[in-house]
Amino acid sequence: MTLCTPARTTNRPRTQRPHSPPEGPRRFRIAGADLSASIAVFLIALPLSLGIALATGAPLQSGLVAAAVGGLVAGRFGGSPLQVSGPAAGLTVVTAELIQRYGWRTTCAITFLAGLAQLALSVVRVARSALAVSPAIVHGMLAGIGVTIALAQLHIVLGGTPQSSAVDNALGLPAQLARVHPAALAISVLTVTVLLGWPHLPGRAGRIAKKAPAALVAVAGATAAATFAGLAVPRVDLPSWSSHALPGLPEGPVLGIAAGVLTITLVTSVQSLLSAVAVDKLVAARADHGRGVPRSDLDRELAGQGAANMVSGALGGLPVAGVAVRSVANVSAGAVSRNSTMLHGLWVVLAALLLVPALDLIPLPALAALVMVVGIQMVNITRIRTVTRHREVIVYAVTLAGVVLIGILEGVALGIAVAVAVALHRLTRTRITHEQQDGVHLLRVRGQLTFLAVPRLSRALHQLPQGSDVMVELDGSFMDHAAYETLSDWTAGHLAHGGTVKTTGPSGTRIADPTTITASAVGPHSCCRPWTPWHNHQCGEPPAEKDEQDVPERTAGIRLANGIGKFQQNTAPLVRDELARLAREGQSPSQLFLTCADSRLVTSMITSSGPGDLFTVRNVGNLVPLPGEENGDDSVAAAIEYAVEVLQVESITVCGHSGCGAMQALLNGSPKDPQTPLRRWLRHGLPSLERMASRRHAWARISGRLPTDAIEQLCLTNVVQQLEHLRSYESVARRLAEGTLTLHGVYFHVGEAQAYLLAETDEVHSYDDVFTQVMPAEHREAARAS
Repeated sequence: MTLCTPARTTNRPRTQRPHSPPEGPRRFRIAGADLSASIAVFLIALPLSLGIALATGAPLQSGLVAAAVGGLVAGRFGGSPLQVSGPAAGLTVVTAELIQRYGWRTTCAITFLAGLAQLALSVVRVARSALAVSPAIVHGMLAGIGVTIALAQLHIVLGGTPQSSAVDNALGLPAQLARVHPAALAISVLTVTVLLGWPHLPGRAGRIAKKAPAALVAVAGATAAATFAGLAVPRVDLPSWSSHALPGLPEGPVLGIAAGVLTITLVTSVQSLLSAVAVDKLVAARADHGRGVPRSDLDRELAGQGAANMVSGALGGLPVAGVAVRSVANVSAGAVSRNSTMLHGLWVVLAALLLVPALDLIPLPALAALVMVVGIQMVNITRIRTVTRHREVIVYAVTLAGVVLIGILEGVALGIAVAVAVALHRLTRTRITHEQQDGVHLLRVRGQLTFLAVPRLSRALHQLPQGSDVMVELDGSFMDHAAYETLSDWTAGHLAHGGTVKTTGPSGTRIADPTTITASAVGPHSCCRPWTPWHNHQCGEPPAEKDEQDVPERTAGIRLANGIGKFQQNTAPLVRDELARLAREGQSPSQLFLTCADSRLVTSMITSSGPGDLFTVRNVGNLVPLPGEENGDDSVAAAIEYAVEVLQVESITVCGHSGCGAMQALLNGSPKDPQTPLRRWLRHGLPSLERMASRRHAWARISGRLPTDAIEQLCLTNVVQQLEHLRSYESVARRLAEGTLTLHGVYFHVGEAQAYLLAETDEVHSYDDVFTQVMPAEHREAARAS
């Protein structure tokens, strides 16, 4: 289980020591990982930017302008530090259509206005609303754009000129195949072969060679081949920057320009936000788990994209959006901050100013082949399988066809309409079947139970014989109030006539019957819960009269036997399959959880964990002896070694709690006390006592307040100190240095039933002794928003 904490609100002020020299100005430092990642991204972005500009029919410099602005502006002001922005293939079709209809200067103005619209949307904080669009619609839109791009660039690959629409390009292919340009086709085939084959080079030499981006190698190889062979193919022609076209006032019908602004805003925003979410997942999956890299702020990312589009449009560049290919390369190259994105933009600027003679040698068919492959890859087979598995392939297909045949806005609108129709169909489609098995009437309900299905549900229930044994199997994720009342009223009447009713889920797991749910509000023991104390485990049975001859040992034995019996009756059937799987596969917990032996701490309850999740170690006072100080009892050290070295846990948590008896004994103890086993064990807590008394450490705080008394202060301090002890273990220190292990501190207030998480400082493996309240996920989102 991964424990999360909201942003820290209280920081310990850093004070300067007296008579120390004043702090100098902060230096701008660039991590080596950011530098290498920026170069890798630049080498991918350079040919793609030129290819996308070529595909749109815009001046080739506009692709370089958009790449530079996306790196410098969106990289600096965006909310996703590792996302790389620039000209995107997903915008090729709409940009080409705008250029053809209104001209380049008006298209730049439309890009500027789209950026302004994105800034306005970021102010009203609607970024997360864009994620409500069905993924089938988004992937269908991108696939439709990819098909349109591939059809257009295929004409250039064959040595011709693309038409204005995807339909015209498809219809014109037979005529184009009849007049193929051999040189252009040869360069294109070479480009595609290198592009697809480069990542699969075998052997050690292949592993070294694959460090160079395939796109760069393909374009460079095609350029070298065309130059040395003297092939007569059209090449890149970058005019002087002095003649670069800048935007002008929009010219054209107002509604048409507004539709263009809306389309650019929609596509760039949705693509950028989805890409930012994907980047967060990639960062979390890295070996370092994204340590030090903040999660994406989607509203800030939308504002950064808006600013980049305004600047790009004002400088005569293509529309800018977050680009998945370059972002994946940035994350995979080990980037740790937004400096990598900004440096990549700087390299693009330098290339545009200093490498013009080299860029002018690139054959246009090579760039067209590169963009054609990117377009084909936008029709992702994995995404098609995903939408098929979720039964949304019709939404995907309609959106794709609409984008190709009609246009992007029209295709997306069609996709939304079909998605709404599919959702309504699923909501209203409920299958109710009845069969009899071994004298039991089985009523299966498939789908969502809403008021629309109540007449059929009521009819099916009242056709069941009175006084019979009935099992109702519910296979759906939603039941509204009308359906609940219908089922509840019928269940009560059926039970009153001597029948029995068992309500189960799709796997046969028994769930609470509607009548027992209602009764539980007044009944003292509605069911056996795993956290119910033994003395409340009567479950409706009258407590046995106490025999005067009963002794504590006998009572405890009865409670133990009753508890085990209740487990076998109620809990074992629910967990038997999972435990059988764990017995076959062995344990692989994600976390070592070290806590106190106090009976009030139920680790599975406060962490919402189950079998196989936690490797738990409990002792008096949740103490971690320093290495070599256990004097014959190496149980804690052995558990740490086994968890870290053998089980390869991903995190270690030290959990203290309020009212800890060990801390009370430690605080009230005296050196003159007899050295009992408990006293000898508690000596491992003396460093916590010394830390609390030391002036070098600030007192621990809990959600912005000081502890209520010295015992609570020692309980909090002990958690921090035991984490320090953990770092003294060689295996723990090594895994921390590798970035494959994290440490957490938790304080559980028993009386409040509230967990607090120790907040980390900006320094690696350091804490500021502040425990912050752990809230449910929806409450954390609300706190961040406020």
